[in-house]
Amino acid sequence: MTDTTEEPLYDILIPPGVPRSIIIDIGNRFDVKVVKRNEKLTFANMDGDVRELLAFRGKLEIMQQVEKELYDQLKKFIEK
Repeated sequence: MTDTTEEPLYDILIPPGVPRSIIIDIGNRFDVKVVKRNEKLTFANMDGDVRELLAFRGKLEIMQQVEKELYDQLKKFIEK
């Protein structure tokens, strides 16, 4: 009998406003897909609104690296 279960995939939401250059760079350097996800917003005057957001999708180990890289690049971008 062969085990056909695949390793689960995880998403990291890309915050609105992240520069395309960062999204493209991470997408090219890591084994991830950029996908669309509908998410309910729960802040300010958008409470309950559903928005289509982008996310990186991949295996857990890769996503942990992607999360760190995303925030490192965002920090550098903001500090400019």
